[in-house]
Amino acid sequence: MNLHVADAAPPDARRQALSDWLESQDPGLGLRVDTLRPASSDASFRRYFRLDTAGGGSLIAMDAPPPMEDCRPFVNVSRLFAQAGVTTPAVVASDLERGLLLLDDLGHTTYLQAVQAGADPDPLYRDALRSLVRIQAASRPTALPPYDRERLMTEMRLFPDWYVTRHLQTALADAERQSLESIFGLLAEHALSQPAVWVHRDYHSRNLMVLPDRNPGVLDFQDAVSGPAVYDLVSLLRDAYLQWPEERQLDWAARYWELARAAAVPVAGDFGDLWRDLEWVGLQRSLKVLGIFSRLFHRDGKDRYLADLPTVMAHTRRVVERYRAFDPLRRLIDGLEGRAAQFGYTF
Repeated sequence: MNLHVADAAPPDARRQALSDWLESQDPGLGLRVDTLRPASSDASFRRYFRLDTAGGGSLIAMDAPPPMEDCRPFVNVSRLFAQAGVTTPAVVASDLERGLLLLDDLGHTTYLQAVQAGADPDPLYRDALRSLVRIQAASRPTALPPYDRERLMTEMRLFPDWYVTRHLQTALADAERQSLESIFGLLAEHALSQPAVWVHRDYHSRNLMVLPDRNPGVLDFQDAVSGPAVYDLVSLLRDAYLQWPEERQLDWAARYWELARAAAVPVAGDFGDLWRDLEWVGLQRSLKVLGIFSRLFHRDGKDRYLADLPTVMAHTRRVVERYRAFDPLRRLIDGLEGRAAQFGYTF
């Protein structure tokens, strides 16, 4: 439906409810609700707003509308990670039934923004690796849900369903789908064969905030699970928004490996095995992300993630061209490249 200039925008009932809730908070917080303004949004239904306080600082208000979102995992994981010595936004006030949270403000600068502005990434990423090891070393087996086979397989199936079929408008033959299912099963079994630790699931440059001390601030952890240690490592080194030379990835991975072993995190005893684990788990993640970014555009109307598809495909190709077990997927991607070019997409 086309909207005309004269059409009135629908009222934002959730934002009004958030404002009313903030007005009802303890006056001692000094909330200046009139300064409420958008801070950021993400790939979910959650929205974030920033507001000033009378003391000159600021806080973040989260709107997570039920039943699409549930604030309880956010509050739980924030507590677990903070107890591990990691900087997460403290919960100042909450209304879990209505999906409203008031949080500490961890600032304006993400790792991605800092790197794009010319900051030296090495000290930032060393801090991120130390925080990651703190999270993993604090793991308790039953504190978070398992990253089980069903979840892993469901994520990978987003690749044929949303990236191939919907985004590239390409129908897969039965044999191609069977080959993909075999590869998905291989990747799932490899992930499940590794000892489980706490996994953030989106530990990357857009969810890490640059702080003057206790760096980094860690965000967007509400979907944390218990799974392979290298999952968050590959999320950091091969995220969807940055490409690092493999030499730098190897250096950071080696530093992580040393830190993890010193902290008794269950990682491979041989660095070569850890690197292989990283690449295989990273392939599972890349396939998932290609599907998710396509779904965000075609189902949810969020087009900003389309520009990041080439980076994710580059990560995918890096692995499928290196391991013979993924030859069927490499051949499929070779064929898809021509199809993508017809639609103006490049890898």
